Amino acid sequence: MESTSPSNFLHAIIARDLASGRVSEVVTRFPPEPNGYLHVGHAKSICLNFGLAQAFGGRCNLRFDDTNPGKESPEYVASIQEDVRWLGFEWSGPVRYASAYFQQFYDWAVHLVEQGHAYVCDLDAEQAREYRGTLTQPGRNSPCRERPVRENLDLLARMKAGEFDDGSRVLRAKIDMASPNMNLRDPILYRIRKLAHHQTGSDWCIYPTYDFAHGQEDAIEGITHSICTLEFEDHRPLYDWLLEHLPVPSRPRQYEFGRLNLNYTVTSKRKLGQLVDEGVVDGWDDPRLPTISGMRRRGFTPRAIRRFCDMIGVTRSDGVVDVAMLEHAIRDDLNENAPRAMCVLRPLKVVLTDYPADRTDWLTAPNHPTRAELGQRTLPFTRELYIDADDFREAASKKFKRLVLGKRVRLRNACVIEADEVVMGGDGAVAEVRAHTIADTIGKDPADGSKPRGVIHWVSATGGRRARVRLYDRLFHHQAPDRGENDFMALVNPDSLQLVSDAWIEPSLAEALPEQNFQFEREGYFVADRYEHSAEAPVFNRTIGLRDTWNDGP
Repeated sequence: MESTSPSNFLHAIIARDLASGRVSEVVTRFPPEPNGYLHVGHAKSICLNFGLAQAFGGRCNLRFDDTNPGKESPEYVASIQEDVRWLGFEWSGPVRYASAYFQQFYDWAVHLVEQGHAYVCDLDAEQAREYRGTLTQPGRNSPCRERPVRENLDLLARMKAGEFDDGSRVLRAKIDMASPNMNLRDPILYRIRKLAHHQTGSDWCIYPTYDFAHGQEDAIEGITHSICTLEFEDHRPLYDWLLEHLPVPSRPRQYEFGRLNLNYTVTSKRKLGQLVDEGVVDGWDDPRLPTISGMRRRGFTPRAIRRFCDMIGVTRSDGVVDVAMLEHAIRDDLNENAPRAMCVLRPLKVVLTDYPADRTDWLTAPNHPTRAELGQRTLPFTRELYIDADDFREAASKKFKRLVLGKRVRLRNACVIEADEVVMGGDGAVAEVRAHTIADTIGKDPADGSKPRGVIHWVSATGGRRARVRLYDRLFHHQAPDRGENDFMALVNPDSLQLVSDAWIEPSLAEALPEQNFQFEREGYFVADRYEHSAEAPVFNRTIGLRDTWNDGP
């Protein structure tokens, strides 16, 4: 497995910490909140946290920061574990949950109250916003800030016992309402939420905030390097303040890196959820979404995603990465590793008039042009074939290097044919092409020295299989669908999915395993659908085209 590049700044920090003796073992963590499916940005974090631990012979925990029961569910817990494993990583020890530490968190909250560092506040949400101040104006102390310790302890215990309504009281840290860092203006540590929790049931009706839980769970687990995205940089002073004022068993340090932003993409869980809820896409694993499960169903490989994360590097600043880099990573991976096969997406029948109707020849073709170890496959060659309708013209210019009446073309892995006549359908379009074979041209040119115009793919009309194929493209046609004044829902690409119900495939493709990748020659890279593909009803999804058509220009 690829290791995290030693050029990233976190690698240098960890190497220095080990060399100086500040830490003797590297312990990192991947801490998702189970309130949605993971996306490509999380993939970068997964590769970074697990990759750094691997690079230094350390450990990486998988810990669910499940402090918000109103938005979390076991479905997301299960999907996140599956995504991490699919990407090729395994966490150290058991799966961990912030909720397993709820009693310890509460005991530490009591400790803060006893030390005069926290108080119960009665301000409602609107009042709290008013007292908090602005970025240019300091806040004001809450009228509850100087409550006696004994009264605060009593109110906190009654909050825990469920005596008060949701939102009526919170526990706040007593730090500095005039601080230029808004996160230090007496932040909320606990709030009342009378909701059942997916791990603890109805044991609790008050829940810690993420800011309160974050550093303490890191300390409990002995995390040495708590790696967060850059938006948590302003939270680091609070992270450190809490560690300094609590009797925690260890002192982790927080480090921040630039999050992954892709153009032509949205990664906000709220916006992804809106796309799902409004039926723009078919669930969280729709192959057009940047979720890990969506990319998996589209045919992206773990190897390609890890390679992409390595390519973009780790920096201390946010930026926008061109989605073409991700597409390049998957093309490069599949070009090297995907077996070749033939699929006709727009079938046009070709009848070889000199070929007996009851004859089937079995031709041999390599599964990969440069990797003999991937073996060979056999193709039935019969009188009736399908070619792509775009590969035939009754008359065409010299630039058209495919089948034309009176001209010759080679069938991929087979012989040369020459088109003789067409049969027109009732709609005035070509319904059938009649052609004949050129003798002794399998693997060589015609004896008369003529050169075929080009090479086209084909499938036997009697030996092939019908399949459904989904042609996926970018979900948005705008580079920045969710930035500025843009309404991302209005920028959805109407051609992001095209359905082909009557494609024709080589018979061996029907036996493909779900999630098996292929290059359909001259068409692109495809994958057997993870859920719907079967030998009786083959279904394939297009992963990516053979080349980038978004930058071709007019």
